[in-house]
Amino acid sequence: MYLSLNPTVVAGRVPWPEFARLAAKVGYPGVDVDLAAAMKAGLPATNNLLDDLKIKPAAVNFPVEFRKDDGAFRQDLEKLGDAASFSAAIGCPRMITWIMPSSKTPKAELRALYLKRFRACADVLARSHVRLGLEFLGPLHLRQMEPHEFIWRMPEMLAFARECGSNVGLLLDVWHWYHAGATTADIVKAGKDGIVHVHFSDAPKLPPDQIRDNERLMPGEGVIDLNSFLMALHEIGYQDALSVEVFGRHLKDMTPEEAARLGLETSRAVMRKAGVA
Repeated sequence: MYLSLNPTVVAGRVPWPEFARLAAKVGYPGVDVDLAAAMKAGLPATNNLLDDLKIKPAAVNFPVEFRKDDGAFRQDLEKLGDAASFSAAIGCPRMITWIMPSSKTPKAELRALYLKRFRACADVLARSHVRLGLEFLGPLHLRQMEPHEFIWRMPEMLAFARECGSNVGLLLDVWHWYHAGATTADIVKAGKDGIVHVHFSDAPKLPPDQIRDNERLMPGEGVIDLNSFLMALHEIGYQDALSVEVFGRHLKDMTPEEAARLGLETSRAVMRKAGVA
C-alpha cells in the first residue's frame, strides 16, 4: 500500500499539473489524477510528468454523469471509451465515484436505473481493462437528506457493484466504513478483487446526529480503528493507494504544502504503527 495526495487536503487550491508536482515534492508516492486536465495536456505530456516525478497515478474520477437525465448520461457515455483508454495508458486503470445514500426517487426504481447505467459503463471500461469503484456513504445526515433511503451499507454496495460488472467494486472510504457500521470482516469478505481504491482519514468522537461529512480529521487524530482497517487490507493483499481525503480541519488556514505534508506525516505514522508502511 502507498499514500496518495487527494485534492481535498489542499482544499482544491492547486491545479494539475502543479498538484502532481506538489505531491512529489512533499514525498507522496502517489497522486490522484485530474483526468480532464491530464487528457487536455495529452498522453505523452502526462506520462512524461509522472515519469519525471517518479510518482504513481492512484485513481481518476469517473467522468460520467449518471445521476441526471438520460441525455446527460448518454453524452458522457459516448466519451467514456477515450477516457478509459487514456487512464489505462497512464498506468491508472481505476476510476471512482460516489453514490448518495438517500434520494427523491424510490430505492427500487433508482437501483434499477443505476444498474442499467453502470452495466453499460462497465462494458466500455472493460475494453481498456479499467475497473470502477463505487463509494457508499455512511453518515446519518446524508442518509436522511432525502425521503427515500438508498444503498449505504458496505455489503449491499458490494453486491450491487458485482451485479454491475466483474470490473466493478468498491471505493472503500474508511470514514464511511466507520459511519456505516462496517467491519474488518466485511473487508476480508470483499477480498482484493472487491476493492478498487481506498480513501483515508479519521473521525471525531461525536454522536451520529452530529457527524458531518465535511468535518474530518487526519489519520490518527480521531476514533476510527485504523490499525484494524489497515491490517484487514493487508490480509486481503491490497497493494494500491490510500488516498488521504480530509475535508475541513481548518486546512484552508495552512499553505497547500503544509496541509499536504501534514496529511503525509500523520498517515505514515498510522501505517508504521500498523506495520504496513
